[in-house]
Amino acid sequence: MAVRIFNLRNVPDDEAEAVRELLQQEKIDFYETPAGNWGMSVPALWLRDEALESRARALIAAYQKERQIKAKAAYEQQKVAGENRTIIDSLRENPLRFLIYMVIIAGLLYISTMPFLNLASE
Repeated sequence: MAVRIFNLRNVPDDEAEAVRELLQQEKIDFYETPAGNWGMSVPALWLRDEALESRARALIAAYQKERQIKAKAAYEQQKVAGENRTIIDSLRENPLRFLIYMVIIAGLLYISTMPFLNLASE
């Protein structure tokens, strides 16, 4: 019976490709299901042989741990170099866009809460 080994929904393309390559290098037989035309199906990698599940999960977990370590190191490096973006950076780069977004957010909050506030005053 087939076993879903790796969910591909919201997974970056480079990570999905790396997991595919990892499984192929280890000669683990798998197949892939797409999300379908409307994204309703389960995009995933599936094992044909459930006896390989623990080995495949261990390989994927090791890969993801390595990827996590690299991402944290890159983030720390950007932080030390002062290259990571903050809200203040966004405000400084384009203050008009930032202001427009804040007005839109305030308008949406007003529209969504006013019916309830009007009910309370009646």
